[in-house]
Amino acid sequence: MSSTTRPTVTPRRAGDPEPDLTGIRLSHRAMVRDCGRIAAVVAAIASGRRHCTPARARAVSRYVDLLCESIHHHHSTEDQVAWPVIEASAGSHVDLTELTEDHAALDPRLAQLRARAAAFRISDGDAATARPLAELSDLHTLIGEHIVEEEREIFPVITAHVSFSDWEGVEKAAQKRGRMSFDAPRHLAVMTEEEWIRLGATINPLLRVLFALLSVRHRRIERAVFG
Repeated sequence: MSSTTRPTVTPRRAGDPEPDLTGIRLSHRAMVRDCGRIAAVVAAIASGRRHCTPARARAVSRYVDLLCESIHHHHSTEDQVAWPVIEASAGSHVDLTELTEDHAALDPRLAQLRARAAAFRISDGDAATARPLAELSDLHTLIGEHIVEEEREIFPVITAHVSFSDWEGVEKAAQKRGRMSFDAPRHLAVMTEEEWIRLGATINPLLRVLFALLSVRHRRIERAVFG
């Protein structure tokens, strides 16, 4: 169970709209996709199959750092914001102990990967320094397994017990805590056509322009990392 003080929640009543889980689904998809992509790039550099210039080493190092930061932010938001709301809403219908323990076990791995990414940057892309970053493949597997379990066990509980407004508060807290310049373009990149249509119907024109600008900038970063 989460040690955070339980918030006051609005009980979900029969007939109320279901909470919108699009935000957390996009976060999950983006994490799995990016862990796999960056792990493949690092493996190619470490094996000598891909040449790495100092500029690419800097870009890869920065991307690993931002990705680990984003994953940590996502998990800490779940622990500190989402889990207390779910516990207060669902009571005995949910036990979040195992998922919280998964988060705690991942944190040291993320910190280690960020340190290894910094060493890779300093080495100007030396293949030997890339090899310790091969643990990104393990992270990809662990994140994928964790997300499958979380969505299977927790999403039905949220849908059944958490009110639309309370979950909306969780999503707003996640957005405030995150790094929009990194997270928003990655979330947009994994949206389905249906999700794009829903977004287009609700987003205001200024935010649309901001997202477009962030996506252009992020594509430049991706080219430097992934080619």
